[in-house]
Order: sequence, then structure tokens, then C-alpha cells
Amino acid sequence: MPEDFSKLIQDNADALVPLLVEHGLNLLGAILILILGFWLAGRLRNWTVRALARTKKFDDMLQNFFGAIVRYTVIIITLLAVLSQFGVQTASLIAVLGAAGLAIGLALQGTLSNVAAGVMLLIFRPFRTGDYVEAGGVAGSVKELTLFTTELNTPDNVQIIVPNSDIWAQAIKNYSSYPTRRVDIIFGISYGDSIGKAMQIIREEMMKDERILKEPEPFLAVNALGESSVDIVTRSWVNNADYWGVKFDLTRTVKEKFDEQGITIPFPSRTFYQVAD
Repeated sequence: MPEDFSKLIQDNADALVPLLVEHGLNLLGAILILILGFWLAGRLRNWTVRALARTKKFDDMLQNFFGAIVRYTVIIITLLAVLSQFGVQTASLIAVLGAAGLAIGLALQGTLSNVAAGVMLLIFRPFRTGDYVEAGGVAGSVKELTLFTTELNTPDNVQIIVPNSDIWAQAIKNYSSYPTRRVDIIFGISYGDSIGKAMQIIREEMMKDERILKEPEPFLAVNALGESSVDIVTRSWVNNADYWGVKFDLTRTVKEKFDEQGITIPFPSRTFYQVAD
């Protein structure tokens, strides 16, 4: 009996060793393919970004987008190569994945709509990396456009991730699209003050500021006769980068000149009467 048992073990070992060697080599090959594939995906992604960076037609947003597509493509090919290493028929697998992809696509319509919206944003280019926009109900500087989302950065350094479909489905305001912007400021003066004097002060302060463009010419006019003030509107054109600086500085300097020249800016007031018992 022991001799028969030993012979059985020997026979099984002789048949098992080649099987282990074969599958072990397949496993080792699959691991090497996986490591090489992920390494190559990262290298090709970086190479694509650097290659596109040499062309002015492709900004950072397009560079990262196409780099991501190259990376995911190489990873998919790598996974198929790993499966074929174990004898899996990739042709049949692709057919199965196609059918499963259809079912998954129906279940994930929202996710796929983000991809479609991302492609449309790349085609029509309503904004570029670094532009300050209002889109999807939020506002911020564009940091990156991916397959599914757009990353914005607010002026107070808060990250906002917006689904591409939300951006594409709503109006997009791009404050950085044009090189110049118009600064509109309304100054209210009391009814007893001289409109001509107030407008002269405002005009002088506007002419002093070199950031305000001469063309188109700055504009001043009486905008409205309010309940407690005469409203004077000013409209001046500046370079995009100077918008907030001019708006803040002009508001301050005009107020200081009004104080020096005795021009008053009315503010709401209330009078309370004490009712005798």
C-alpha cells in the first residue's frame, strides 16, 4: 500500500510540475505586462502633453485631455494583453464587454452625458485654462477640464468640481474672453449739490487714472433721479486685468474729492417720534 501511494504521488507530481511551471510563467508574464503597460501609459501620457505643449494651438486644457485619453487607451490594451496571457479569448470578451457596455451606458446616462459635454466643450472652446467664468451655477478660474468634470478655483482659493453636463446645459459667462472690459460705477449726490461740479470732479479723477483707456472715450451722464439722490453713472473701458483695481480706486478717490469739495452722498435716514401717553 505505501508503495502504491508513493507511486500515485510521484505520478501526480510529474503531471503537476509542468502545469505549475506553465501557469507560473503565464502569471509572471502577466505581471510584467501589467507593470510595463502602466509604466508605458504614464510615459506616453507625459510625452503627449509635452508634444502638444510645443504647439500654440493646444493650451493646457487640451494637453491634459488628450494625455488622459492616451493613458486610458494604453491601460485598456494592457488589460486585454494580460487576459490573453491566461488564454482568455479577447475577441469574445470584447463582444461581451460591448453588450455589457450598452447596458451600463443606459444605467449611467448622466455619467456619459458628462463625457459628451466635455467633448463639446473641447470642440467649441467657450473657455480656456486660466479664464474666469461663471458656469454651472458657480464662478471661478478654470484649472482643468477632464472627461467628466471641470475644476474651478475661486478667488479665495476654494476648489470647485463641476460636472461637465451642468456647464454645457447652462449659460457660460467668460470674463476673460475679451482683452478689455467696461467699468460701470454709479455715484449718488444730494439734490442740493451741483450736478455740473460733481460731474467735473468725476471726470478729472477718471482722466488722472492712466489705466482708463482713451478709446472708447469715458462716459458720464445723469442716470436717474432717485428718492433721495441724483445718480450719476460713469462708464470707462480698461484692460481686463485692471478692472477691479480701477473700480475700487475710482470709487475711493471720487468719494475723497466729494468730501473735499463739499459734495454730499446721501444715505437713508429715519426719524422717530415719541408718542405721548
